Amino acid sequence: MDLESGSCQNRAKRESWRQVLILAYQSLGVVYGDLSTSPLYVYKSTFAEDIEHSRSNDEIYGVLSFVFWTLTLVPLLKYVFIVLKADDNGEGGTFALYSLLCRHAKVNSLPSCQLADEELSSFKKDIINPAPATLGGRLKSSLERYRVLQRFLLVLALIGACMVIGDGILSPALSVFSAVSGIELAMAKEHHKYIEVPIACVILIVLFSLQHYGTHRVGFLFAPVVITWLLCISAIGLYNIFRWNPFVYQALSPYYMYKFLKKTQRGGWMSLGGILLCITGSEAMFADLGHFTQMSIQIAFTFMVYPSLVLAYMGQAAYLTKHHDFESGYHISFYISVPEKLRWPVLVTAVLAAVVGSQAIITGTFSIIKQCSSLGCFPRVKILHTSSKMHGQIYIPEINWTLMLLCLAVTIGFRDTKRLGNASGLAVITVMLVTTCLMSLVIVLCWHRSVVLAIGFVLFFGTMEAFYFSASLIKFCEGAWVPIALSFLFMIIMCVWHYGTIKKYEFDVQNKVSIDWLLSVGPSLGIVRVRGIGLIHTDLVSGIPAIFSHFVTNLPAFHQVLVFLCVKYVQVPHVRPEERFLVGRVGPREYRMYRCIVRYGYRDAHKDDLEFENDLICSIAEYIRAGDPTKDDEEMAVVGSPSTHLNRVQVFQEDGHHEGEPSSSSGILELREIKSPRKRVRFVVPESPNINANARGEMRDLMEARESGIAYILGHSYMKAKNGSGLTKKMAINLGYEFLRRNSRAPTYAFSVPHASTLEVGMVYNV
Repeated sequence: MDLESGSCQNRAKRESWRQVLILAYQSLGVVYGDLSTSPLYVYKSTFAEDIEHSRSNDEIYGVLSFVFWTLTLVPLLKYVFIVLKADDNGEGGTFALYSLLCRHAKVNSLPSCQLADEELSSFKKDIINPAPATLGGRLKSSLERYRVLQRFLLVLALIGACMVIGDGILSPALSVFSAVSGIELAMAKEHHKYIEVPIACVILIVLFSLQHYGTHRVGFLFAPVVITWLLCISAIGLYNIFRWNPFVYQALSPYYMYKFLKKTQRGGWMSLGGILLCITGSEAMFADLGHFTQMSIQIAFTFMVYPSLVLAYMGQAAYLTKHHDFESGYHISFYISVPEKLRWPVLVTAVLAAVVGSQAIITGTFSIIKQCSSLGCFPRVKILHTSSKMHGQIYIPEINWTLMLLCLAVTIGFRDTKRLGNASGLAVITVMLVTTCLMSLVIVLCWHRSVVLAIGFVLFFGTMEAFYFSASLIKFCEGAWVPIALSFLFMIIMCVWHYGTIKKYEFDVQNKVSIDWLLSVGPSLGIVRVRGIGLIHTDLVSGIPAIFSHFVTNLPAFHQVLVFLCVKYVQVPHVRPEERFLVGRVGPREYRMYRCIVRYGYRDAHKDDLEFENDLICSIAEYIRAGDPTKDDEEMAVVGSPSTHLNRVQVFQEDGHHEGEPSSSSGILELREIKSPRKRVRFVVPESPNINANARGEMRDLMEARESGIAYILGHSYMKAKNGSGLTKKMAINLGYEFLRRNSRAPTYAFSVPHASTLEVGMVYNV
């Protein structure tokens, strides 16, 4: 027995390591495309102008030393060994850190939060409140007490998100343009000097045009391309080291950084903006954590990416130490160090690697916009899921074409890697600074470590990143203004939308009506109940929305079964299917009115289709079956998603299209014959001797209503600032929010709902 158990354990370990290595291989094609193409433009951007006229071995050694230690400290030490551990239930990125802080300090920016959300298993995971007397406890209480600190935390997260979007515009342009810049050298003809721009534009147009297919369609090509590229640059690096300068390893000493700055002074400091580009794409290791594991990303970077990049930069430096008397311009680029016979194959490989890297940052931009939209910080956009296996593979048409136009604009406008590098560098270092600030709070509030450790983290990494940030910011007029302008534009959009969303929800809360009002006005209005289910979409988690009272007052009739549906997102990446639905009864049982709150994480996919519709009805039926039918109070109960729990109530249709086969341990609650052109509907009910006559009658009414059809009652509100409001509020609501609302997508359910079953109720919100 011991031998058998030991054999099973060894086999499980082998399988585990096999899975980790497979994920590490796959991560090379998704995570490291942008980071691995940085040798194409780092030296060219660094030596562009600031230290061009004093280029010597000391400067080249100094730049190599900066590149080596920047790669070692930021991607390797900070991200691989520290930041990756700050995952939010397996998810990474700026919003993952913000989500962690919101749960541990209760600074949720979502207006519809409930105590029931804190009972979610993923919400409660690893939450331990620090002692109030400690510095961490006082920091937590300060964040919960002062709204200004909460707003500052949200703005900080939004700045990081905006800079990621800016990077999604600039990185593809920089990577592709740098890759095709070798055409001139490969052709060795002067009249081809400006051919790179149109070729880069064509590649970018093709790249963005293929986005709707999703990365999973061609994902099998990504990892081999990046691996080939990494092996190529490391082999070229070794060749240059042994041929031109075997002693270039001496430049790895930090002494050469000091010597470089002392000799070049202001020019050397300004050139740090080019050196910074060696870590572009490092944030992707954390942002794409949800697709892989910590161990797989650590293995791929430590044993493949990091050594290849170091060899590539050392090889370029070795070549430049013997060839630093060029005239200027493109001769300092990566391709000049490539043997002439290999330039065309290397050029093709570089273009493919640049496309892979651009694909990763574009997909990351889609993901960050989806998260912002889920948390009420970005206008609604059409989100298409391109993969049934990987939840993060999405496509947003509006954002895709906007990114393409902006990317082409900066490529045509700049036409050189220097200004593109200045712009991209500022976006990258800003995201890293935001990550450092949020990580310091995570260390104290989530990891419950010493405040001294958090301060040390900020001082060590923050000082270094602030140094690079200042060098990038000084290039404001030479391209660095672009990410600032783009981020400012997206920041205004996000803040205005978030402000309008909060004001709209506050109006709903202040103007909601109680069930007592409905019961009291019912007889006087002569309300008529018609057959079918009325599904009222609302953002409220309690009470009756003003939209419905407005509807009933003007048209005193509603359906036989009434369901107030609230689809909301919570501050966790994923909500388990068994915790998806929160169901309760509204008013007396005989009124057949229910409330259903459907909860999703900010990375979950919400699809309004027939399966969701069946899950919604079955969750109400399960609530009736399992609950106390004598209770009339609105007491919510958690009901799992029926499509994933076959031991719950299921829908069974006469034509054989059903959710779950009826088993021998299940009973079928029959529906009496109704002359209707619609399909006959039955519920497959698990055996339960506790179902009494009242519950059976209630379920039978629900089945009859389901067979008669569902009508969707949607609110169509217009927001307007009250008379006497300030100019800022009027501009934000009347101009900003309303403009965005009119030009954004309708809620997702509006696309799948048949027009014949839809009823929109218009109402003006004076906020």
